[in-house]
Amino acid sequence: MSTEGRFTEQEARIARYRLLEREVTDPLAACLLHDIILELEADLQKDREVTKRALSAST
Repeated sequence: MSTEGRFTEQEARIARYRLLEREVTDPLAACLLHDIILELEADLQKDREVTKRALSAST
């Protein structure tokens, strides 16, 4: 899978969790989903930074 495809897949996963977070009525579930979203977003940002550095180093 290409790097861009992997990022797109992660972005889609984040969007699904955001939708679930808005739809749940249980406060604990909403809190847990919010934490999952924060972790996924942090992982995505980290992956993008690593990829950017790797591409910069290869040129």
